[in-house]
Amino acid sequence: MLLSVLLQAATAAAGFGKLGATIGAGLAAIGAGIGIGKIGGSAMEAIARQPESTSDIRTNMIIIAALVEGAALFAIVVCFLVAVQ
Repeated sequence: MLLSVLLQAATAAAGFGKLGATIGAGLAAIGAGIGIGKIGGSAMEAIARQPESTSDIRTNMIIIAALVEGAALFAIVVCFLVAVQ
């Protein structure tokens, strides 16, 4: 009796874990999209204010966008690994 109750509780917890991992992966993707959008908008504004430093701003923008994308990819992979367990 107790064993069957514990087994049902463990099964329900696994479902909640997958749901949480799915929500976490979605939030990571949305956060990365918002972050890269803000980076692009700020870079365009900075280029409009100082056109002579376009190459420096563009280089920094690409580096920061790559770091944001890498962090988001890491978060999504961690969420999927949690969902598989």
